[in-house]
Formats: sequence, C-alpha cells, structure tokens
Amino acid sequence: MSAAVSPPRLLPVPDGLDGERVDVGLARLLGISRARAAELTSQSAVLLDGSPARKSDRLTGGSLLQVDLSEPVVQVATAQAIPGLVILFEDDEVVVVDKPVGVAAHPSPGWTGPTVIGGLSAVGTRIATSGADERQGIVHRLDVGTTGVMAVAKTEHAYRHLKDQFRERTVTKTYHALVQGHPDPSSGTVDAPIGRHPSHAYRWAVVAEGRDSVTHYATMEAFASASLLEVRLETGRTHQIRVHMSAIRHPCAGDVMYGADPRLAATLRLSRQWLHAVELGFAHPGSGEWTVVRSPYPDDLREALTRL
Repeated sequence: MSAAVSPPRLLPVPDGLDGERVDVGLARLLGISRARAAELTSQSAVLLDGSPARKSDRLTGGSLLQVDLSEPVVQVATAQAIPGLVILFEDDEVVVVDKPVGVAAHPSPGWTGPTVIGGLSAVGTRIATSGADERQGIVHRLDVGTTGVMAVAKTEHAYRHLKDQFRERTVTKTYHALVQGHPDPSSGTVDAPIGRHPSHAYRWAVVAEGRDSVTHYATMEAFASASLLEVRLETGRTHQIRVHMSAIRHPCAGDVMYGADPRLAATLRLSRQWLHAVELGFAHPGSGEWTVVRSPYPDDLREALTRL
C-alpha cells in the first residue's frame, strides 16, 4: 500500500461556468462527483479568489479556484460494489465492463471515488498483476465522465497481448459523441498532436510539440443545434475526442471544460460530456478470435437525445 500527496490545484474558471454553483463547477472541472466537490468545500479545502468557498457560492468567469488535495490518498483499489458497473463479457482471460459515469479506471492521487478495479474486486473478479500497483490489469482507460466499454486483463498473458494490440493500433475503438453545431465536412479526420495545455495544468490541447493523435468522425444524425457523431480512434490520448472536437469548434455537448455552451448543457440536463464508448473490438488473447463488445447508451445520454 502506498500513499501520494497531491499539491493544491489552481483552476481558472472558464466563462462557460459563470454563474454556476461552486460544487457544480468544481465537479465539472475535476471530473468528480458533486457530492465529493461539496465535501471538499465543507473541509475548507476550496478557495475562491483566495477566500474559503461554500458549495452554494456562485462562480465568475476568470476567477480562480484553489483546491487543496494534499491529504494522503491511498493509491490502492478499495473493493467497492458499484451500481451500474455491468460485466458485458468475461472468460478466463478478459473481463469487459460497461463503465458508468463517475467511476475512474483505477486509483490516482486526488481521486477518492469508485474505480473499475475496486468494483471488480468487490465481485471477486481476479485481475492480472502486471502494471503499476494501482493499475493492475488496466490496458486502456476511459475518463471519469465518459461511459461505455472498457476491457481489463485477467491474466499476465492477456495483459501483454492486449497492451501490444493497443500499442500497435490493431484494436477498434468506436465512440458516439453529441457535439455542438454541425461539423463541416460532415465526415472527416482530425489529425492534430495533443499535449498538456500551455496554461491550464489539468487540461489538454492541440499543441505543436504534442503526441500524434488521429480521430475519424462521421455524422450519424443532425439536430437543430447539435450533431450525433460516430467517432473512431487510431490513437488513445488523454481527452482525445474532447480536445479534437473542441479544436474544430464543435465541443461535446455538456463539456464546459472544453468550451461547450452551458445553456445547451442545462437544456439537455447534462452534467458531463455527451460521450460514450459504444464498441471495442480486439483479437482475443487466448483464441485469437476477433471479439466485439458493445454497450447501450446510459439513461442520461439517451434522455438528452430525447430532449433534442
């Protein structure tokens, strides 16, 4: 068991969060639950422009949030039953889950919420021991605020085999994303390097010195104010779809961190980005058979489409 200390986080408030409550804005900026954000304010761990913030205080675009996460955070997966964590496929080598919103792939500094690894441990699923202690069995990840298909290796052989497939880009990763407006052209490719944002430590951006990142998209359905896209990834960079869609000025609906309109998010009752991993295809590490696992939309995303 190891512990890590996280330094205070400085979070400039984007204009899109102007007028939002502190707990709502903090949850969106950090990708944590609103309950966790409220807990931080109750512990006097949140400063707004240098003064202690209450969860009901209102944010102003351009102000500065400072969040103290310096308490020791244990970086091990705590077994915890997770409502909504559904096993879509499982055998002796691999388990594929339907990851719900608000669940991280694995423990990390500053995150005290549920994890996929902890959820699997709670139901007695054995995971490969390869990888760092807190990431055992993890071959790829989804953001806390992104739902859908996620594979975890159960054996050392499966871990090596799946990691190689992700590294060699032979897996197929398909997402559906509801983005603002109507991309032109309606189908295309975003080939732009992604690295850390030059002025926002906890965001990513298209930057010249970033790592190569390729996203293919195709419009499935167009609405008055938004478009439902099918997105296929060649690479798997952190926040890749969110960054690339924002870069072409069509951010994912609800993704205020990357420039989404909070008014549309409110209309659709979205508290996170509309982004779902609908399908994962890979060569089974045991049989070599091509395996495809799909996930249906969760309630909040389906209801947002209904409102459109």
